[in-house]
Amino acid sequence: MIDTAAVSTEATAQWIPSDTDIERARITDFTRFAADRTGTDFPDYQALWRWSVEDLSGFWRAVWDYFDLGDAPGPVLADATMPSAHWFPDVTLNYVDQVVRQARTDRPAIVSVREGGPVEEISWADMLTRADAFARTLRSLGVRAGDRVVGYLPNIPEAVIAFLATASIGAVWSACGQDYSPQAALDRLGQLAPTVLVTADGYRYGGKDHDRRAEIEALRTGLPTLRGTVAVARLGYGVPDTVEWDSAVAMAPAAPGMVTEPVAFAHPLWVLYSSGTTGKPKGIVHGHGGVLLEHLKAIALQSDIGRDDTFFWYTSPSWMMWNFQVAGLLVGATIVCYDGSPSAPHPDSLWELADQTRATVVGTSPGYVLSCAKAGAVPRRDHDLSALRLVGVTGSALPSSSSLWLRDNVGDHIPVASISGGTDIVSAFIGGVRTVPVWPGELSAPYLGVALDAWDADGRPVRGAVGELVITEPMPSMPVRFWNDPDGSRYRDAYFDMFPAVWRHGDWITRTEHGSIVVHGRSDSTLNRHGIRMGSADIYQTVEALPEIAEALVLGMEQPDGGYWMPLFVVLADGVEFTDAVRERINTAIRHEVSPRHVPDEIIAAPGIPHTRTGKKLEVPLKKLLQGADISGVISPAAIDAPELLEWYAAIRPAQV
Repeated sequence: MIDTAAVSTEATAQWIPSDTDIERARITDFTRFAADRTGTDFPDYQALWRWSVEDLSGFWRAVWDYFDLGDAPGPVLADATMPSAHWFPDVTLNYVDQVVRQARTDRPAIVSVREGGPVEEISWADMLTRADAFARTLRSLGVRAGDRVVGYLPNIPEAVIAFLATASIGAVWSACGQDYSPQAALDRLGQLAPTVLVTADGYRYGGKDHDRRAEIEALRTGLPTLRGTVAVARLGYGVPDTVEWDSAVAMAPAAPGMVTEPVAFAHPLWVLYSSGTTGKPKGIVHGHGGVLLEHLKAIALQSDIGRDDTFFWYTSPSWMMWNFQVAGLLVGATIVCYDGSPSAPHPDSLWELADQTRATVVGTSPGYVLSCAKAGAVPRRDHDLSALRLVGVTGSALPSSSSLWLRDNVGDHIPVASISGGTDIVSAFIGGVRTVPVWPGELSAPYLGVALDAWDADGRPVRGAVGELVITEPMPSMPVRFWNDPDGSRYRDAYFDMFPAVWRHGDWITRTEHGSIVVHGRSDSTLNRHGIRMGSADIYQTVEALPEIAEALVLGMEQPDGGYWMPLFVVLADGVEFTDAVRERINTAIRHEVSPRHVPDEIIAAPGIPHTRTGKKLEVPLKKLLQGADISGVISPAAIDAPELLEWYAAIRPAQV
């Protein structure tokens, strides 16, 4: 039985595209291109989407040709069976070639900002010259196609340049931010047996410089395959016994222009990682060609980003949104690298950065939007956001209230593109598009080429009710494989265990009557009270909007006697005491704004809520912990941001379970 009360859609759109928006949108131009080559009329986005998933070969060939990527001999899709789909088997290319094609002199490639520091610009010529020089440095250190180069870096231009250099020679890039402990970094990067490490002596966050030299030494000790380490003197200290960055990007060119190595379409471009909350994180391998096609589609057609844009997504190299932002270079946009906190020195500092960099596209998280709302920030009043034309949001479901806050306090003329996807495809399944309205609390549409549906447990499509998010046809950026998974069993178990040959992503969604999608949260942490399934995101949207609450976590646990315990953990805002009045206000808000079925059995004030390093709440591991599992068996402390909280949650267990 599915709880349809959890589905809440707004009848009124908060943003509707104008005729000018539609006419100028890149996707409108692509629609004409597709219509001309197919002889088919596509009257709206839904019609274009249907064609894109019903004729995969025709659609992806059109994307290839529209972006003028050169010759593409042979079939587009030699095998459409997931998980062994085989794209463009006869094509060789290099991701970096598309970046090189976009080089220009009238705008910078990268705008770099350090917390509390000035805005600096790096030209396309400088970026590509340094990347070419760094590629020669890598070759001098013995790096060849297929070898791994890893980064332990903040979000700085050097990370982008090192990635481009690595990819240009067919080596494989992987990175994590310097907020990771050495052990957490080793759990990821150590799997790859890397040849070269690229790092920095530290980073700046929250008004403080964080010296990471000791952590770098511990990391290097744990990577015995290293042939060299290149270090950026970000804080001015330098790192002993390493190649200095300035020297590594100063090698004289052997020939004019950037030299790249042609590789197969599926040749590994980078390795990203699952959260790693249980055991070591899974290394997710993506290929050059699949990422190139998916990111051109997602950046240009879905997000409408092009050569006139400055693209700023607040991120770190640990998160797939770093890779997504780098893709701005594929369409000639300027990207922003920011090393610092979005809330320092003020809660709305991210919007101040948007002002300073003249960003046209800004990306953030629902948590940050909520923090601005609670702080009473009014960015449209306090900052010049006249250049801004799109706000992107991802990381978790965006509540209706936060979406409307963006409308009222950032700009009612600015569409909010709430997107949902994952590291798994290094892109989005669902999000915004310039020609489709935005409804509060909803994601506007499935992305082109994404055969998305909502299924019940028996594999039947559902509409207007909660179902499993499934993808019924392959996408080019689905993983080439998992690292150290020779028989593919871990890959199959991750996505194809429930519906053979159909990708089950693990999210609960609802497809609405106007084609949008509501995301309710992870299906593996779904609340299932008396046979009624409920999404945790619906509770968070209501509870975290209360001024007394900083953050919330809800768990649902089956008990040995057949009972069901659903506690709600709340982190109180500064200066708030947990009183009966606060408890009652929470229950009343849930009862009225979600449903009586969502009211928790108990509300418990907690000292904090642990997250993965990419900011996701630890719903499933904490559920297992409270059901009696040992900490060591369900969670790797190195994979989370506040491991000291685990003992507190474990101590709750004897009294409640």
